[in-house]
Amino acid sequence: MPYERPIQIFKLFQTAMAHLSHLTILRIYMISIYIIVLMIFFSRKIRLAGHHVPGLRVFVSEYAVHVDGDTSKGSLQASLAEAAFLIGLEVNSDIVHMASYAPLFVNDNDRKWTPDAIVFNSWQQYGTPSYWMQTFFGESSGAVIHPVRLNSSYSGSLAASAITWRDNEDIFLRIKIVNFGPNTVNLTLSATGLEAGVDTSRSAVTVLTSNYSLDENSFDDPLKVKPVKSGLASAAEEMQAMLVPYSFTSYDLALDEYGELVADM
Repeated sequence: MPYERPIQIFKLFQTAMAHLSHLTILRIYMISIYIIVLMIFFSRKIRLAGHHVPGLRVFVSEYAVHVDGDTSKGSLQASLAEAAFLIGLEVNSDIVHMASYAPLFVNDNDRKWTPDAIVFNSWQQYGTPSYWMQTFFGESSGAVIHPVRLNSSYSGSLAASAITWRDNEDIFLRIKIVNFGPNTVNLTLSATGLEAGVDTSRSAVTVLTSNYSLDENSFDDPLKVKPVKSGLASAAEEMQAMLVPYSFTSYDLALDEYGELVADM
């Protein structure tokens, strides 16, 4: 059964949280189908156990996903599973204080582990899709997490989070959505609680995807799978969104102010 292993891992996680009140360190390496199921457990159930352990802090010291039967050195599909897992950690950031991808670097002439984030040799380098996926979470530390409600017939293949973060000049509502399925998904994104309008001129959308879910980067084609950022002329408190198959999409809506936000999809 594909669900048996993640259920076992989650039960071990619950047991640890029920008995520990100090820093708990986890290492998690799984194939993609397991990580999606585990993400659902993290996002829906982790808090129930965490309530019994005030002050619990979790450090996921190593995580990575390998697609079962995949011979690549880091595929788009693996990075999407990792993104869904990180979203599960992000929405539980009051408990999960740190997370670290591992391994970070690999010499292509001395490879002992797959996957890795950055591949190099004596004169060139490239980032795997997992490397580019992590750039979507660069503003998560210190951000404000907002509740998300997913209402879609494809909810089982989606993972989403909403945060507000600030750069030197602007405040943004960032809605991140992983579409781990083979179908295009159309959603209505609705943010309630905004206290100011959305500035379309400063809003943007970034998408990580490729023609095939097992596409990977290489020295010959180092940017085959990379994020593509574009303007978001339709940015609004309520707007239509289209998620292409096997994709990770980030909507950054520029705000003047915000209140108690809830993102409906």
